[in-house]
Amino acid sequence: MHAVLEELGKIGIVPVIKIDNAENAVQMARALAAGGIPCAELTFRTAQGEEAIRRIARELPEVLVGAGTVLTTGMVDCAIDAGAKYIVSPGLNPKVVSYCIQKGIPITPGCANPSDIEQALELCLDVVKFFPAEQAGGIEYIKAISAPYPNIKFIPTGGINAGNIAKYIAFDRVLACGGSWMAGPDLINAGNFSAITALSREAVLNMLGYRVAHTGINAGSGVMDVARFFNGMFGFAVKDGAGSVFAGDSIEAVKNPAPGAHGHIAIATNSIVRAMAHLERSGVVFDYANAKKDADGNVIAIYMQEEILGFAVHLLQKK
Repeated sequence: MHAVLEELGKIGIVPVIKIDNAENAVQMARALAAGGIPCAELTFRTAQGEEAIRRIARELPEVLVGAGTVLTTGMVDCAIDAGAKYIVSPGLNPKVVSYCIQKGIPITPGCANPSDIEQALELCLDVVKFFPAEQAGGIEYIKAISAPYPNIKFIPTGGINAGNIAKYIAFDRVLACGGSWMAGPDLINAGNFSAITALSREAVLNMLGYRVAHTGINAGSGVMDVARFFNGMFGFAVKDGAGSVFAGDSIEAVKNPAPGAHGHIAIATNSIVRAMAHLERSGVVFDYANAKKDADGNVIAIYMQEEILGFAVHLLQKK
């Protein structure tokens, strides 16, 4: 997979922006990034799209800016010249796709059925836009259509919003979700950039779905005392494991030395990879050397290096 697409996958959300005035472009992109979404797809549906891409690419190189609604090879050239890092099209035009491949710029063409996907595979693509997502059958349709094509990932776009993004992003074949609700034309034209930041932050939190999974107590030889206390007091079932004893699902008494002077707090998330990427952009440092991985080498638990009042904090991939 192209490095730009991998980075979009870590961000998880691709704002699809229709901009009427390029003067607003940089502030809009800055507001998205402040909310945790350092990327944007500027559509060529308005005359200002190309200039908006140019300004963002020049002034905010840390923001991954792409061109959307690209319909011709001439539009590809304009997008590249403006500084676009990726191309998005509403449908699959083999001529446009081949031209992008020739130019070395990633493209995610719109696909909505098996024939489209097979054309994409023939063109050696591994990521496609699924459009229009909700109208074409939503996440259940994506799950069904993706089964015969294990090497393709999807960026569903169309009808995605704060209320349904979590169910899309939880599916491992979804690379990212496209949407416009966090930066609609009304907000951009009104200069309401604080609202764009707030909606972007809300979108990220909805996508990641953080919740407290359990609290760990460094109990040493007293692990069974801790477990019996919570069992006797609240009826939490005792489950003895190799390194710890759980009382119910929320209290873990740790047997052996572990991170945290007193214990740890486990925060579960819909996507540990995306959560790590988002937190690292805000300065969080992770202990990669001791990350727990599954049989396929995917990180499923990882500690932050910083503690809070003697408690370590680790992320946990939701099952």
